[in-house]
Amino acid sequence: MVQYKWIALSNTTLGVLMASINGTIMMISLPAIFRGIGINPFEASSFVYLLWILMGYMIVTAVLLVTVGRLSDIYGRVRLFNLGFLIFTIGSILLFITPGKGDTAGTELILFRVIQAVGGSFLFANSAAIITDSFGPNERGKAMGINQIAGLAGSLIGLILGGILASINWRFVFLVSVPVGLLGTIWSYLKLKDTSTRHEGQRVDLPGNVTFAGGLTLILIGLTYGLMPYRSSSMGWSNPWVITSIVVGLVLLVIFVIVEGHVDHPMFNMSLFKNRAFATGSIAGMIQSMGMGGIMFMVIILLQGIWLPLHGYSYSSVPFWAGIYTIPMMAGFVVFGPLSGAISDKTGARAISTIGMLVGAIALILLTTLNYDFTYSIFAILLFVLGSGMGLFAAPNITAIMNSVPPQLRGTASGMRATLQNSGQTASMGIFFTIVLVSITSGLPNAMTSALASAGAAPLIPFLSHIPATSALFSAFLGYNPMETILGFFPSTYVNSIISPSVINILEGKTWFPSALAPTFMNALHVAFYVAAILFILAAILSALRGKRYIFDESSSSALGGEMREKPTDTIGSSNASK
Repeated sequence: MVQYKWIALSNTTLGVLMASINGTIMMISLPAIFRGIGINPFEASSFVYLLWILMGYMIVTAVLLVTVGRLSDIYGRVRLFNLGFLIFTIGSILLFITPGKGDTAGTELILFRVIQAVGGSFLFANSAAIITDSFGPNERGKAMGINQIAGLAGSLIGLILGGILASINWRFVFLVSVPVGLLGTIWSYLKLKDTSTRHEGQRVDLPGNVTFAGGLTLILIGLTYGLMPYRSSSMGWSNPWVITSIVVGLVLLVIFVIVEGHVDHPMFNMSLFKNRAFATGSIAGMIQSMGMGGIMFMVIILLQGIWLPLHGYSYSSVPFWAGIYTIPMMAGFVVFGPLSGAISDKTGARAISTIGMLVGAIALILLTTLNYDFTYSIFAILLFVLGSGMGLFAAPNITAIMNSVPPQLRGTASGMRATLQNSGQTASMGIFFTIVLVSITSGLPNAMTSALASAGAAPLIPFLSHIPATSALFSAFLGYNPMETILGFFPSTYVNSIISPSVINILEGKTWFPSALAPTFMNALHVAFYVAAILFILAAILSALRGKRYIFDESSSSALGGEMREKPTDTIGSSNASK
């Protein structure tokens, strides 16, 4: 008979697999989705749909994770995990049957993605806690590593399925999650058992929920709209609404911290940060997400917008091939994820997770030595090294965090950890897109002027030398031909009247735009790599400061009322170890 721990691992891993497939399948299918609902994402009135479909899921999950984790400690982790599967499946069905067209359909897609994100929050907040409940201290790292592999495998599967299904019918992109969701829902309701220690007598922290959700939502929305053009600026950081949103959000989070210090049952248990293992691991994970989240998008844009077209790939195919060409990074994670988890089960997370972040930082620094027409074998090796560093860090870090907290607070701790990680990832998008957009905004006009003159398209210089940087980047990211997209804003009769068809063919070919964009983009990308490397080094320092292996003494947890207690010892058999 299969041991329950493997049932729990397989079920939670299925949830992670479904959620990760859904993330990348959307990325590669957006052109087909926008064509299917009749929206041009590069029109000023429609660009908001592109941003919200891309980033809305991350914002909602980041906001809800702590609340869901807290509710799970009160009402049961398995119960809410099962509910998450059901909600996610309902969201997928609604996305499949999206009834509207145009702006109506765009709004519906965003709302239905929000429903998916609510379900995803229940899955993400409880997966690590359920695995921790089900496995002993000497097996948790290996189990976390296997769980992490499912996330990366899902990312690759999503890219492949998205490329296939979007070419048939854009609705099938959402349908693929339905059978997985139905299987997971039924399986979890039938097989998962709630083995967690309940936090009895607890109540929902309404003031904390309101101030936290409001503050974090306003900040993340401000960061999202900061990437949108505002008046004559290529970005919206000078938009009074963006500034107000971020400032008010920060004020609400300050109020939240004050509130949490005065309520009897706080949703964000600040006492956990008194535990060095939890505090350093959670903050290191957030900083790592800040360094990696946006960088992955930059690497994909490099491949889709520059390298792949220069090497003969059509713009419509580059989203799929970008996923294929990033497999080495996933391979590095797959190789070292379970291995590092198993090692940390024996030695602790401090050394191996610190080494992982340093390896990642070295890979990022070496990536700055490549030009835009790089040799792929070198690029692949560096991606593998970067993925290996991530694999060495991820499972040991999560395991160390979850090992350090009382059983009755694992849902809260898992939600807090995931919230910090998702917030870091969303902030990363704002940080690195800003770095790249600022550089392109300042350098692209001169680059376009020179390239247009060389191509014999000088009459277009007054119009195209001020191409919005967002249009240039997102058109390549979504698999559109950038110049076809940009020239499409002008009447074809006008374009044909000022330049010859042969020049138009040059401009709309595979190499002209990537060659014009590449020097400016690579300068910005190198800056982004250096910033990410610095963040990885900071995460390594925090990881090194986490102390020796520490496992909470579960035998005394019932008498603690959720308080942290440590008993210094050098042996794991006593379920505790010194800092």
